[in-house]
Amino acid sequence: EKLLSGHQQQVFRETDRLFAWLLVAQWVFGFMLAVWVSPLSWAGLSQTVHPHIGISILLGGAIISVPMLLASVAPGTLLTRNCIAIGQMLMSALLVHLSGGRIETHFHVFGSLALLSFYRDWRVLLVASLVTAIDHTLRGLYWPQSVYGVMDAGWLRTLEHVGWVIFEDVFLILNCVRSQREMWEIASRQAQLITVHAEIERQVDSRTAELAEKSSSLAKSEERLRLMIEGTDVIVWEYDS
Repeated sequence: EKLLSGHQQQVFRETDRLFAWLLVAQWVFGFMLAVWVSPLSWAGLSQTVHPHIGISILLGGAIISVPMLLASVAPGTLLTRNCIAIGQMLMSALLVHLSGGRIETHFHVFGSLALLSFYRDWRVLLVASLVTAIDHTLRGLYWPQSVYGVMDAGWLRTLEHVGWVIFEDVFLILNCVRSQREMWEIASRQAQLITVHAEIERQVDSRTAELAEKSSSLAKSEERLRLMIEGTDVIVWEYDS
């Protein structure tokens, strides 16, 4: 369990750092998307900067600020993972809005879920999917043009999108469960190796202590023999029969 926990913490911290950079990249991409799709708004012959520019900068910055802060001060925690999941799905919602609800940008949602599965924690996927479901439901009800690109989407459109998210979640969650089981098996094998290694070291230490004791006894015997020979006039020799 200790080995498994250490491996999981390593995966969590590395994935936190990955998403910290990814969120910044998406923020920059959102600004570039707003500049490319709708840089200006027109009222007759007068032009102004489109609100999407400010939304991409201010709202995008607000979305990524908390996840990035937690990724730097508290990496590897459950709170950080969930905040990053929420921030990632909100960035998907923002990109969909900036593109005018184009269907191509909806693939960003599915890509985000796949990336969040790098945590190997199915709870993160549930939080991310819940955020997406709430976003599609509310915006589909009150502002369908920002999420679907049409003035009236209806409940079936929302249910379809949420259904595809759930469909992907099933396979991603199964993959997370399998990954956790594989991590447990790896930790178990490593624990067995550590146990065997410790037993070998114990036997080596015991044998070394026995040899040291025998060497000490032999040295004492030789020293007694030397003192006895030096203290007498008896001639001592070795004879091979």
